Amino acid sequence: MIYDVIVLGSGPAGFTAAIYAVRAGRRTLMIAGTRWGGQLMLTTLVENFPGFSNGIQGPELMVNMRSQTERLGVEVLNIDITQADFTKKPFEITADGKKYLAKSVIVATGADSIWLNVPGELPLRGKGISTCATCDAFFFKEKNVIVVGGGDSAMEEALVLAQVAKSVTIVYRRDQFRASKAMQDRVFKEPKIKIIWNTELVKYKGTDKLEAVILKDTNSGKEKEMKIDGVFIAIGHKPNSEVFKGLEIDAKGYIVRKEITDEKGLLKYRSATNIDGVFTAGDVHDYRYRQAITAAAFGCMAALDADKWLGEKK
Repeated sequence: MIYDVIVLGSGPAGFTAAIYAVRAGRRTLMIAGTRWGGQLMLTTLVENFPGFSNGIQGPELMVNMRSQTERLGVEVLNIDITQADFTKKPFEITADGKKYLAKSVIVATGADSIWLNVPGELPLRGKGISTCATCDAFFFKEKNVIVVGGGDSAMEEALVLAQVAKSVTIVYRRDQFRASKAMQDRVFKEPKIKIIWNTELVKYKGTDKLEAVILKDTNSGKEKEMKIDGVFIAIGHKPNSEVFKGLEIDAKGYIVRKEITDEKGLLKYRSATNIDGVFTAGDVHDYRYRQAITAAAFGCMAALDADKWLGEKK
């Protein structure tokens, strides 16, 4: 069987792309992965996705998206991609030892947050530990929080949190930030933000929610306990792009999304890649917004682009 569209990935971008593709009458397969659902499967209450007046739990939102996708007729497989051969037509995707053929492919494999992986972190994710201030700052209104990191992302997280939190403490393992000077200047001018240099977070404490952290001085090795309401990890993201040989990847590992115009200079595709017939959507290319709603929007665009491309290729 040759599918019209194979969607790789099963976060908001992937499910939205699959929904739009199948509703366009395209035979659609989604290779969801054994850990399907993306980062929302690791979150708790989501209050910034439209349509849920009281919010919705992240896993419930993804189950709803999957149910809708399958009801519309998309074949969804919980298997992992091991190889993508874009040198052949049709494209050849290998997953779980089997080959799947596609006229077009939408890469929506997302990006994983880089965690500290220290004791206590895994059970407290979503219970005081987050990687997204834009998503979760609201829950820490008038509370004391920590931001771990020293790059531009950490500065942005701290500034967002300073708008609602009682206090923000940036913990960084070195004695100077690697963020741009402009971002550092904004942080230094914010009275709610204080900085602890030469320090690492080495342990979380708490049962049902985060209660405190253990901080370690990188020079002396001394440890101290600090009571805190929330911790935001801002040490980067790792896009899931390694398997896609031949696709143009930037220095950070993100797939390069291209806008293609016609001979008159009019926009044809907004989600193209350097390989004709391969499109991309969501956090695997988006290092700026990284929101469920923007991922879904990118998925919509990719499916509409793929449908247009298939129509033109007949």
